[in-house]
Amino acid sequence: MPQPPPPLASPLWRSLRSYQIFGANTEVGKTVFSTLLCKAAARRSPGGVAFLKPVSTGPDSEADDRHILKFAPEVSNKTLFQYKIPVSPHIAARLSNTTIPSNDALLFQCRDYAAQCANIGRKWLFVETAGGVHSPGPSGTTQADLYAPLRLPVVLVGDSRLGGISQTISAFESLRMRGYDVESILLFKEGKYQNFEYLSEYFAEHHNVPVAGVAEPPERKSSLEEDVRAMSQYYEEQSQDGNTTNVISHLDSRHEQRIASLNSMASEALQNIWYPFTQQSLLTPKDINVIDSAHGDYFQTVAPASPTSQNDSLLRASFDGSASWWTQGLGHANPKLTLAAAYAAGRYGHVMFASGIHRPAAELSSTLLKGIENPRLTRVFFSDNGSTGIEVALKMGLRAAKLRYGWAADEKLGVVGLKGSYHGDTIGAMDCSEPSGYNEKVEWYDGKGHWFDYPTVLCIDGKWRVNVPEELRQALGEDADFGSLSEIFDVGGREQKGHHLRYEAFIRETLERLHKQGRRFGSVIIEPVVLGAGGMALVDPLFQRALVNVVRKSPDLFRKPNAPIEESPSSPTAWTGLPIIFDEVFTGLYRLGRFTSSSFLETHPDISVHAKLLTGGLVPLCTTLASENIFQTFSSQDKTDALLHGHSYTAHPVGCQVAVESVKELQRMDHSGSWNWAKSQGWTSPEASPASDQSAVDIWSTWPRTLVEDLSRQTERVAGIWALGSVLAIHVKDASGGTGYFSDAAQSLRDGLIAGDPESVNGSWNVHCRVLGNVLYLMAGQKTTEESVAQISLLLRKGLNA
Repeated sequence: MPQPPPPLASPLWRSLRSYQIFGANTEVGKTVFSTLLCKAAARRSPGGVAFLKPVSTGPDSEADDRHILKFAPEVSNKTLFQYKIPVSPHIAARLSNTTIPSNDALLFQCRDYAAQCANIGRKWLFVETAGGVHSPGPSGTTQADLYAPLRLPVVLVGDSRLGGISQTISAFESLRMRGYDVESILLFKEGKYQNFEYLSEYFAEHHNVPVAGVAEPPERKSSLEEDVRAMSQYYEEQSQDGNTTNVISHLDSRHEQRIASLNSMASEALQNIWYPFTQQSLLTPKDINVIDSAHGDYFQTVAPASPTSQNDSLLRASFDGSASWWTQGLGHANPKLTLAAAYAAGRYGHVMFASGIHRPAAELSSTLLKGIENPRLTRVFFSDNGSTGIEVALKMGLRAAKLRYGWAADEKLGVVGLKGSYHGDTIGAMDCSEPSGYNEKVEWYDGKGHWFDYPTVLCIDGKWRVNVPEELRQALGEDADFGSLSEIFDVGGREQKGHHLRYEAFIRETLERLHKQGRRFGSVIIEPVVLGAGGMALVDPLFQRALVNVVRKSPDLFRKPNAPIEESPSSPTAWTGLPIIFDEVFTGLYRLGRFTSSSFLETHPDISVHAKLLTGGLVPLCTTLASENIFQTFSSQDKTDALLHGHSYTAHPVGCQVAVESVKELQRMDHSGSWNWAKSQGWTSPEASPASDQSAVDIWSTWPRTLVEDLSRQTERVAGIWALGSVLAIHVKDASGGTGYFSDAAQSLRDGLIAGDPESVNGSWNVHCRVLGNVLYLMAGQKTTEESVAQISLLLRKGLNA
């Protein structure tokens, strides 16, 4: 496919003051105000003003650029798309028998024109929209959403007519809700409705936005010549009027303030902020990523200063390669999620949840329980983030095991988990992970458990391989190559071939040894399929499945010595052996391509924790889902037996409403085939066993299989690579032989991606990404396009070939 254009960078230059003019409605005088602003700016900067009309409808004689040309000939002007039919742009575009420009095409042309203006020394650019704030563009997208990626500051033309107060406030709120900075509001100040007076007071009191009033244009004259003369005189007078010139001075000042703020933000942050997971003694201001805005998959970040040019764009597009710490899935500034948050904030704010219910929480609970398709799970507990959701899960699981097996109150129970797993930064969550760089210097850390080593999956030199740790090969066998990733994930087919028997024997023998040592366990806790913070380890799913199966079949290994054998649970959904906790905070809700990552193991947990993609990256929220059997453990007439855990913001309505919108949007995308382009990239393998469940081997990734296998052949630098769902992980070889969190082997590859595309103009886009020691990972969003993946793939290939 042809190389796609670079991502859109928001237009911001030190020398060019760019403003977008929106109207509260049609026929409110946008073009009159545009002309006034252009002429007033031209008096301050002769020859330095430009006007852009991206889309115009109606006959040429009535086009806005003709009006500018007639009454402000000193201003350079351009119209990108002129439709001669005087209707809404989306209708005019369809009726004009021409190719309808995509949103991206329209935005790129706007940005290119702004770049031209900056490069030839223009000082001002006014970009006038068509109709009202929500009038559709040619594609049908309303303008408020269409132009949001540009993030141009706004001059809003208010409505001075009957009903104009409501229209103006509504338009302002629509823009504000989408992250626009409305710098000034203009409207005609005469009129019997006194809109100017009311709106001036309203916006001063509620939003600190100045409102300027301008005299209305003269009424149309009987002849064209008289009309032109009257309008010319009007523009001459009003463009010099203090109300108009004050607006220009204000816009000039706001432009300078914006740039000064962006330039000072990094230094101020270094003095005022304590960053997470960062050794700040190693930071300098240039290491801090200053983000002006975000839209879709991209941040708009302050670009490094060029040593050769003083007129480069101050901003560049930065692909959010960590999905903002694994949270972003439906795109930054997603209007559906924004409106969901605004609705819940306006209807509820936050309300007390203990012994209460509201619709967002009720709807989210039913949506999750139905979508997860786990017959064991019947209850939903709300908390505020993944780490606390894990602590809730541990309280549930450990209490259930303690009561069933009769452990005394002072006997501490550990967990069974996997090496390298990490479940959060609160004390309880840390304690269920093995000692590591994350927790070994935490004074209260007290790791409680046994953590199994395990086989991992990597593509190495073009081959998909299950890699067995050296110390486990006698028990588990040698490494094994497979024809594809989907063949590895065909756990049913592999079990039919007996691949699981060595795993189960090893796990059983280990648990027997621990039982004889007197070790006490209360739960199994694992991250299904992928261990995230532990280094993006893709675990052989058959090993995790074997671990769950052995534990459930082995209650004798977890009860007290010589204790009587309890009766088998009467319900097929009751837990056996130990409660099984799945930490799907990172891996769940389509991050790996499916609603739940437990489906890869073809097994159901007793407790499941979900966060991050739960709210599409907008607000924090976590849910811990549990079985009825676990829930009944806490049921009695004694309040102290209850699950005494909670947060002030438990089930906050804003988070719940956003989560409902997020989960339903992800499900809609799944059912509508939105990811078919990714699924067609050769991931599903014909080698999968026809006797097993074919849905279980439906493996795919946003990242092309050819990319993964090609990069795996860069064996001088790459130890292995894998991709699943939206995640790509490159394990880089460390010359010193080191691996893990404190290796710096992946930093040079990361630095290359952060530096950006050397062949793009001014390095106008880059990839913001992070490393986990020797592992560089990239995460697409669930709305990432094939074009974006192609762009980043090219950059990766260049980086590894360098």
